[in-house]
Amino acid sequence: MVTAAARKTAEKGKLMDFTSTVIIPLLFGSLGIFALFRLLQWVRMRTYLQEAVVVITGATSGLGKECAKAFHAAGSRLVLCGRDSEKLKGLVQELCAVKNHRKNPHEPHTVVFDLSDTKAVVNAAEEILKALGHVDILINNAGISFRGTIVDTGLHVDKKVMETNYFGPIALTKALLPSMIKRRQGHIVAISSVQGKISIPFRSAYAASKHATQAFFDCLRAEVEQYDIEVTVVSPGYIQTNLSLNAVTADGSRYGVMDKTTAEGQTAAEVAQVVLNAVGQKKKEVLVAGLTPCLAVYLRNLCPRLFFTLMASRAKKERKAKGS
Repeated sequence: MVTAAARKTAEKGKLMDFTSTVIIPLLFGSLGIFALFRLLQWVRMRTYLQEAVVVITGATSGLGKECAKAFHAAGSRLVLCGRDSEKLKGLVQELCAVKNHRKNPHEPHTVVFDLSDTKAVVNAAEEILKALGHVDILINNAGISFRGTIVDTGLHVDKKVMETNYFGPIALTKALLPSMIKRRQGHIVAISSVQGKISIPFRSAYAASKHATQAFFDCLRAEVEQYDIEVTVVSPGYIQTNLSLNAVTADGSRYGVMDKTTAEGQTAAEVAQVVLNAVGQKKKEVLVAGLTPCLAVYLRNLCPRLFFTLMASRAKKERKAKGS
């Protein structure tokens, strides 16, 4: 008669045999397949980005500058755009001075123009195509933020923000799009914001411009799929840049304050790597934010009444803090 102890020992032995002969090989096999997948993904991304002509607007500071560093390190041929020619030259020198085992042999090309000037944008697009022949990847990064109450904000301020954040990027996109369609190749990136999905108090002009950006590039993605052109919208939360310092206020003056949320946000270098990976992997959309902003996006859609209550409470707290 087999004792209970003997049965238990036998069952334990069978379990160990099953684990060693089935579970462990399956686990290592899965890890191997995953590692191979990631390797192939990395190789595909490197191939996609290397030698690609990449246009970056707002390249002289913040996220644009870090994107320039990231794509330069990936071997891309850069076209750096901004309003300050001296800062652009300084960035080119900085990039060319980088020493690593995959030194990029291509010296970045620079184009100086103001995104809020539509005629200048069209001329810049012509200059880029004349100099490089084509554009593989366009990164619409440049932008301006806003702080103020709606009731006190002059319409000229709303227009200024829209010109820079919306009309400028779509003018550049439209100017370069025909050449991409002709080649049946291209990738257009819009650096939007979490505020392109939700609106928070005292950011009306900025949130409106980013909502418009989201809508435009969602439409564009659908329309250009037939031409094999990719469209990626990246929506970051708070980033450690000078965006709040350079924000415009209700009367059009400079805000000049580093918000606590901005100071505690993700670094521009971290977000630039997310942008690089999103482009390399041809993602349609990426939300780059902490838990709270991400939850707010879902809350706005799933329980709008609660979201509106929370935003009203936030507005009340901000007014109280400012003594207004």
